Amino acid sequence: MTISRFAFPTPIHFGAGARKAVAAHLLEQGCERPLIVTDRGLSALPVLAEFQSHLGGLDVAVFDGVFGNPTCAQVMAGAAAFKAHGADCVIGFGGGAALDVSKVVGVMATHEGDVLEYVWDHPSVRPIVNELPYYVALPTTSGTGSEVGRSAVVSENDSHHKRTVFNAKILARAVFADPELTLALPAAVTAATGMDALTHNIESYLSPAYHPLCDGIALEGLRIGAHALFDAVTQPGNLKARADMMMSSMMGAIAFQKDLGSVHACAHALGAVCDMHHGLANALMIEPVLAWNREAVPAKFDELSHAAGVHGGGAAFVPWLRQLKARIGITGGLASRGVTEALLPRLVPLAATDFTGGTNPRPATPADYERLFRQAM
Repeated sequence: MTISRFAFPTPIHFGAGARKAVAAHLLEQGCERPLIVTDRGLSALPVLAEFQSHLGGLDVAVFDGVFGNPTCAQVMAGAAAFKAHGADCVIGFGGGAALDVSKVVGVMATHEGDVLEYVWDHPSVRPIVNELPYYVALPTTSGTGSEVGRSAVVSENDSHHKRTVFNAKILARAVFADPELTLALPAAVTAATGMDALTHNIESYLSPAYHPLCDGIALEGLRIGAHALFDAVTQPGNLKARADMMMSSMMGAIAFQKDLGSVHACAHALGAVCDMHHGLANALMIEPVLAWNREAVPAKFDELSHAAGVHGGGAAFVPWLRQLKARIGITGGLASRGVTEALLPRLVPLAATDFTGGTNPRPATPADYERLFRQAM
């Protein structure tokens, strides 16, 4: 019998006001000089200054060099900022890009070489052997769930091909999940990140890998998100909806340690070639990919419909997603976002070789990916 290994180790402080407990927590750990890693958009907004007002007793520096889809160069710049400040810990503050960079800044501040030498599929991957700086994470969006993940996705500087550092040592030592940090998110960002959270829960459940714990978390994460996303988008001050989406996001990220599927393979390719927002890319690809996958695992789609409160069984699930997307303002296809058929020769090989496609519920060939991209146009 195959032996499977499971782990859910991250301590999480969840709820409105959780951000106010960060300073006391770090001081209890003997940390006094944190480097906040965030993105350049957030650094100019009141939300970061407000968070810093709760960090009394700490000597704080800010690295705000994260933008777009995060790159290896951004990680190395963050590591340089860590050393320049003489930092003893890292605070990741932001959406998925900022949190992914923040998880690897500590690695590159304490290890030699280039970021790409630590990605999981490097032919001579370097081990993370030195003690890493204490790291805490505060998400300001509800989508990637990067705050609870043991992976960090960064893009190659020139090709923008997404690569992944995957190691339990980069897990946050504590997560402060405060839905108040998401109250100022614009509707479009709330919608795109929310679809990312739903996609994580859906694809992880559909993955053929064996992980019943993740299956249960994925279905409950979908249930919570399916009932909260519309309210979070249309009622931006609705703290309960914001909290529910933050929980759905974290549950999706916990669940996808089981693995993902071809929606993400396509989304990663769109991010690399078109620099498209990851959540939006998932939202635009989810219909054709899931409609195709349902032929292989119809019973699982019945379960997805049941969890989401959709009437009509598994056949109604993809139409429900289409309607939900329209209700939250995500309309049109890839073509409406500037993606043309001329990009297919670049998109298809990236999707076909992306590691997430390896656990799609049915095998996908390059011809399948080309067809799926065309359907999403």
